[in-house]
Amino acid sequence: MAKEKTYKIILSGGGTGGHIYPAIAIANELKRRFPDAEFLFVGAKDRMEMEKVPQAGYGIKGLWISGIQRKLTLKNLMFPFKLISSLWKSRQIVNRFKPDVVIGTGGFASGPLLYVASSKRIPSLIQEQNSYPGITNKLLAKKVQKICVAYDGLERFFPKDKIIKTGNPVRQGLLDIESKTVEAKNNFNLKHGKNTLLVLGGSLGARRVNVLIEQKLDFLDAQNVQIIWQCGKLYYQQYKIYNNTTGVQVHEFLNDMDLAYAAADVIISRAGASSVSELCIVGKPVLFIPSPNVAEDHQTKNAMAIVNEDAAMLIKEEDLDVDFENKFSQLLASPEKQKQLSQNIKKMALVNATKQIADEVEKLLKV
Repeated sequence: MAKEKTYKIILSGGGTGGHIYPAIAIANELKRRFPDAEFLFVGAKDRMEMEKVPQAGYGIKGLWISGIQRKLTLKNLMFPFKLISSLWKSRQIVNRFKPDVVIGTGGFASGPLLYVASSKRIPSLIQEQNSYPGITNKLLAKKVQKICVAYDGLERFFPKDKIIKTGNPVRQGLLDIESKTVEAKNNFNLKHGKNTLLVLGGSLGARRVNVLIEQKLDFLDAQNVQIIWQCGKLYYQQYKIYNNTTGVQVHEFLNDMDLAYAAADVIISRAGASSVSELCIVGKPVLFIPSPNVAEDHQTKNAMAIVNEDAAMLIKEEDLDVDFENKFSQLLASPEKQKQLSQNIKKMALVNATKQIADEVEKLLKV
């Protein structure tokens, strides 16, 4: 009997947790299907993937690459050199590893790697997480075989015959959080029967969200709210002093996201694509504060896709000082509104994204 082929798979993406965790979720599903497969991740040097991917049990190589800044800076002058370096290194990686398929989940490093792989006619797939794609994926769309998306209407940007609507991969532990509420509140030493607010600013943190929470601690205390505050790596030293405050827990990073979601009654979050997909599955009332500092303002577009279905609330950063207390207290005072938002956001969940993306990768492998 012929020995079954051992597949070699490259996954590339990073810069933020929103690009890294989908790639890890896809790799885990493919590893479950093909236990003998060899995996290699390619990320950007000095970014968080260089730490998080090895923690998940996979090898990673780093490229010297970063995005183009909006302002004229020294970093922009370096960009052509970084791009040439990354294309050269990507070619070396592809030639040595000889992948059977390459998967890109977005971020700086996926551009050069997928460009090289697709130029060598290696089957390639993009996982586009946002409702409004970035320039890298728009450029790569002509070269790759398949584009897995999470939103409708992306025919405006990509060839229609390549698009498969799968949703975004999420951590599997989130699929059943309802049974974990008591365990979760105990885990975080929270009071049962008291409203819990979970604040999420992304893996690195969100300055404006953190400033808001700091300003509103007295207001939230008066509303009888206890807080799990994930302030991010960049801000933890600044805000950890509030850990001693009654009913406030400050975390640099939350490793047990399933328990954090399970403990929450209301969630304040940025609107990165992965966060939005997770929040649809979690099904709790959400108040989005989109970052205005991202390409094409895609966080606002991601959030509006949910808000337009009456499935979440949104406050723009510029309106926080005027609107936050009013909107938050109204939401907290209305169990009916909370229930309505929960039910509607759950309807938008695409729970089988990881499996469907893995199915498309299998087709590219001609299994």
